[in-house]
Amino acid sequence: MNTTTATLAQVPGAVRAALRSSLGPTLRSTLSSATRSLDAWAGLVDDTWSLTELRARVLRVIDEAPGTRTFVLRTNRNWPGHLPGQHATLEVEIDGVRHRRCYSISSGSTGRSASPFSWDTAARGSRELAITVKRAPGGRVSGWLLDHLHPGDVVRLGPPAGELLLPGEPADAGRALLISAGSGVTPLMAMLRSLAAADRVDDVWFIHHARTRREVIFAAELERLAHQQPGLHLWIAVGDEPQSGGRFDEEELARRVPDFAGRPTRLCGPASFMERVDRMWEAAGASENLRRERFQLAGPTTLPGATTGGARLTARLDRSGRTVEVSGGEVLLTQLERAGANPPSGCRMGICRSCQCRKRSGVVRNVLTGAVSSEPDEEIQLCVSLACTDVVLAS
Repeated sequence: MNTTTATLAQVPGAVRAALRSSLGPTLRSTLSSATRSLDAWAGLVDDTWSLTELRARVLRVIDEAPGTRTFVLRTNRNWPGHLPGQHATLEVEIDGVRHRRCYSISSGSTGRSASPFSWDTAARGSRELAITVKRAPGGRVSGWLLDHLHPGDVVRLGPPAGELLLPGEPADAGRALLISAGSGVTPLMAMLRSLAAADRVDDVWFIHHARTRREVIFAAELERLAHQQPGLHLWIAVGDEPQSGGRFDEEELARRVPDFAGRPTRLCGPASFMERVDRMWEAAGASENLRRERFQLAGPTTLPGATTGGARLTARLDRSGRTVEVSGGEVLLTQLERAGANPPSGCRMGICRSCQCRKRSGVVRNVLTGAVSSEPDEEIQLCVSLACTDVVLAS
């Protein structure tokens, strides 16, 4: 069974798609049913085995900080491997309902020949990875993972994605500036781990902000790496510790890293924190050197031209025939979930596109870009779309 899975997984996606499109609908349906049957029977022997799905078993659970745990996973052979800085969608079933959320991968590129650089495909060979989850206030999935996910359990994954990668040239990566706050440390920790494993920590600054010392994720490992790697300069800014430099401060950053504008910089953290760093790089005329990744929605959830929260609109779901009452003051995904529709979703910030669906008719506005979709049969992302009129969704 393992040989069959490996062979199918190695067939390029475009080739598999072409083969599917060349088959008639009856044969496609028969093959799909046969695949599901094979998966079901194989699952009696090994519940991570699948011809098509990415699945992983939890190997270990590590307490990192209060309300934060790392889950070390071993994937099946369908996992293509990842690069440091990427994220993946994790799917679990809670009370009979499947939920998907997007989490950064905190482990670096692993394996004997692994490399942290985007041009080196050897980095994509490992089937072991880790995700680090912080309990979000009111977060149903993060809370469930921390309370109920244990070694031996199996989860479903989406493929790795994301462009928050290290520079392609080792010389550039070796003098990177990595800036994070809160749980935004996870993708940057993957980068640092990979650089250390490749012995490329030439002149790297790692700056992390947390409100208290207890909330610093990976604190012990960061301190250990700082002792082991002469080229690593570590500044952990803790809000309630003046001796640490106190809260993150732009003037202090410029004092410690006077050449910050010329360094390839990677940034992840809360929206307000990243906006401060953005402004600092803009003022220095160095925005092209700064690459960031959101893990919160930035900006308001309403925009000029959207209807107010009190306006009554409807969203008709084409597939199920349901009609849900919505307003123009809140993104569609949240309202559909509250109504029990449970559409697919992942990052909930407009990055992973797990919630993308076809809008048959109506007008919506993208909360991040302000772009208006008014034409029929356009693809929209539910997690960042506000309804401006009644809408019909192919969902």
